[in-house]
Amino acid sequence: MTQTINGRISNWYPQLPAVRAALPGDRDADVSIVGAGYTGLWTAYYLKRADPSLRIVVLEARFAGFGASGRNGGWLSGLVPGDRNRMAKLYGRDRVLAWQQALNESVDEVIDVAGREGIEAGIVKGGTLHVARNRAQASRLAAEVSEELSWKIDGITALTKDESAQRIQIDGVVSAYHNPHCARVQPAQLVRGLADTVERLGVDLYERSPVNELRAGRVGTVLGKVSAPVVLRATEGFTASLPGLKRRWLPMNSSMIATEPLAQDIWETIGWEGRETLGDTAHGFFYAQRTVDDRIAIGGRSVPYRFGSRIDIDGRVPERTIDHLTAVLHSALPQTRGVPVAHAWCGVLAVPRDWEASVTFDKATGLGAAGGYVGHGVTATNLAGRTLADLVLGRQTPLTDLPWVGHRSRDWEPEPLRWLGVRGMYTAYKAADWHESRGRRTTSPIAVVADKIAGRPH
Repeated sequence: MTQTINGRISNWYPQLPAVRAALPGDRDADVSIVGAGYTGLWTAYYLKRADPSLRIVVLEARFAGFGASGRNGGWLSGLVPGDRNRMAKLYGRDRVLAWQQALNESVDEVIDVAGREGIEAGIVKGGTLHVARNRAQASRLAAEVSEELSWKIDGITALTKDESAQRIQIDGVVSAYHNPHCARVQPAQLVRGLADTVERLGVDLYERSPVNELRAGRVGTVLGKVSAPVVLRATEGFTASLPGLKRRWLPMNSSMIATEPLAQDIWETIGWEGRETLGDTAHGFFYAQRTVDDRIAIGGRSVPYRFGSRIDIDGRVPERTIDHLTAVLHSALPQTRGVPVAHAWCGVLAVPRDWEASVTFDKATGLGAAGGYVGHGVTATNLAGRTLADLVLGRQTPLTDLPWVGHRSRDWEPEPLRWLGVRGMYTAYKAADWHESRGRRTTSPIAVVADKIAGRPH
């Protein structure tokens, strides 16, 4: 019987990468970037491409891709990291339409850069299949389709149960729709390839260099300091560990499992030839992909938040999380019931108090940041990196006019309110899913109340 690997960062790393050198001492630079995930690396990439003379230093606590960039579900999607309708009320519908279009275009931008730079990341642009598996979910799915069309997203296709089954044979599907603006990607290969690329361009990337001070003109570590007129924070779910930022963004936990590779005869009963990413419309939703090596990787929230914004070390998850995600997989795809789970892991994503991502840069202090992607960051990081580059270089472009630029969210409540609120919200969602599974035709009022209390988009 296969022994499930628990933790060890993620299944996306068959072997942990060799670690680069640490910061060798005090350094001067033009730009210092904290965090070598997608946001930091994309920002370094576009800055260096725009101005090769820039001296750019990237500091990373562990290794490039240690955080969410190397642990996520591999959805290179145009999903907005926030609530479009709320942002439209604040900044105007036209600006949000431009934001949505820029995100859709960013899917192709990442694909183009990967091709140009020789980054092999298993990218297949098969779109996303969203499914509903009871009547209440179907009512939400129909509303989602109308919502997507109202934002002028081209290619949205509503599907019947039979049409959905022609793509993937999922148990209990009532209805579905397909969104073409998404690609399956091996996320760790993308982030590691990007790290290699920026190094090749002349960016200094130091690993094993945790930051303990971040302020205008200076980034400090126990190994030395980097002095730079521009300091950019790209720490996403690890932001709460930095001095003075404990309540800025909440580190939301998300967990995944990956099966052993499926035999061809099992794949013939499932389909999934288009390599679409797959998700459902439950409140405790799942997200999944057919991997490059023919496994199924599937994730969900499970234990969503640790008291005091604590963060895991190596991605280890409770056994009940493995059991929960395995049950979700077997329910949706009963063809997999004889396939062992090879790996389980978790990671953190950043959630602002209003669930809206942002890109900020203060010319006066040289301080900037991007993040708070609420789980939709694989593509949004690319757009954020290009936008930060334009802001740093003083360019006025369509990207710098997008509504998330300069957006500010208030801090989260102190403990224990933070823990009680988040745990209560997900307990309510679990109850709402049970309520709806009993045959309810519309969204459970439990979930409606939970969304309102949390300030979460719905």
